[in-house]
Amino acid sequence: MGEAILRGAPRFEVAPTGHRVRMGTNLGRLLLRGGHGPSGTGQFFESLGLRPGRRNAIVAGIAEAGGGTLLVLGLATPAAASAVGSVMVTALRTAIWRDEIKVGTGGYELLLLANAVAIADSGPGPLSLDGLLGWERRGARWAAAALGGALAGSALAIAAGRQHAEASASGQRSEAETTAVTS
Repeated sequence: MGEAILRGAPRFEVAPTGHRVRMGTNLGRLLLRGGHGPSGTGQFFESLGLRPGRRNAIVAGIAEAGGGTLLVLGLATPAAASAVGSVMVTALRTAIWRDEIKVGTGGYELLLLANAVAIADSGPGPLSLDGLLGWERRGARWAAAALGGALAGSALAIAAGRQHAEASASGQRSEAETTAVTS
């Protein structure tokens, strides 16, 4: 019973949180008193350098809520762990440990990341869709793949945000130069 609680509690936390924070959906509002929606969360993401913010908020919400839902169902477990993990790693790198690792911060995200990787290692169990369908994948290699996917997903999201910011800044400079020349 204890193992089921330990394995299930974080799974049920991630899916509604993704809906609430990123999407502002009715499910999230019903379960957790509302969210900021894609626009509000997008503004926050913009401040972190994850541009365009609204698009990144939607993608993060899908990854967190979708990955959390898949973990609850025990379906595509390593991929689901990777999706949840990528959102947690990105939160740690951009919002929590932006300048340096600080002791006593990031505990929530670290626990969800560790839990997702641990589930990829131990497998979803016999009462999961993966188990029932005979698709169960587990072990150190699957956990490493889930962690690697999380790190890669985070790196891609951050790099894309920086590239978009640089392209926007370059476009603004070109407009200003054109305006100055034509004036």
